[in-house]
Amino acid sequence: MIKRIDTLLKLWADDLHSDAPEGSGSGNMIAMLMETKGELIRGTRGSRVLLDDSADIELIVNKHLSPELSVVVREHYCNHDSFLSQKMLFCGCSAPTYYRRLHEAHQYIDGLLMGRAA
Repeated sequence: MIKRIDTLLKLWADDLHSDAPEGSGSGNMIAMLMETKGELIRGTRGSRVLLDDSADIELIVNKHLSPELSVVVREHYCNHDSFLSQKMLFCGCSAPTYYRRLHEAHQYIDGLLMGRAA
């Protein structure tokens, strides 16, 4: 895994896919927009990831990753209720394949984010 991408993905999941209680500083982006009547102020949520980065990662995971890589990323970072064995079963792969796919997703995301910065 790429440590920088791992950190960004953890923050992305916390930022956009967390079911934290209202007022806790994180949660679902749609719920946040509804709560503020569509007015989103940067920094309101206290995130360490810029909103742009979260949005870029969301787009990459939803549109650019292959389905098998996307499902591994979502399971690994967004599903806090399952054990690792359950995550691998849901993804339909063994432990080596799970971690290989996770690493491939990190590389792909890193490449797209670096391309954006160039």
